Amino acid sequence: MTEASAPSTRGDRPVTLAVVIGAHAVAGEVRLKVFAEDLAAHTSFNGGKLTLKSVRGGSNGVIARFAEVPDRNAAEALRGTELTVPRSALPPLGEGEYYHIDLLDLPVTGEDGEPIGRVVAIDDYGAGDVIEIERPDGKRFMVPMRPEAVPAWDADRLVVADAFLEI
Repeated sequence: MTEASAPSTRGDRPVTLAVVIGAHAVAGEVRLKVFAEDLAAHTSFNGGKLTLKSVRGGSNGVIARFAEVPDRNAAEALRGTELTVPRSALPPLGEGEYYHIDLLDLPVTGEDGEPIGRVVAIDDYGAGDVIEIERPDGKRFMVPMRPEAVPAWDADRLVVADAFLEI
């Protein structure tokens, strides 16, 4: 089994939980694209700049109301705004779990410990997460975030199995 990630020692980086995709109706509600399981577990976003008053499902995404957004014009002005919380506000992880923020920018090594590059993106195309790695020369390659491809990771590095290294 893959080693579990320890909490990040690289700071309390902001984690994006949702993004405003538009206004909803005329009273200042916004439509959100949500990346978290439970957005309502958080009430303060963007360093205290936005305070969540309510959140509910809608036919076109999640609908939210923020105390600081009085009308449709203010809601429209938020389009594209990412809603973030500090990494420390997230629940603890179980065995083998990780938050994307903990893997992004990690140095990547081969099984022999030789440097390979850095994690630059994490995508999910339906069959699980795929880690995108950028080599120092700018070339990128991808590996599945599965034990046979990534036998270990921690707060300081991610190890890629030799069989999954692109030369």
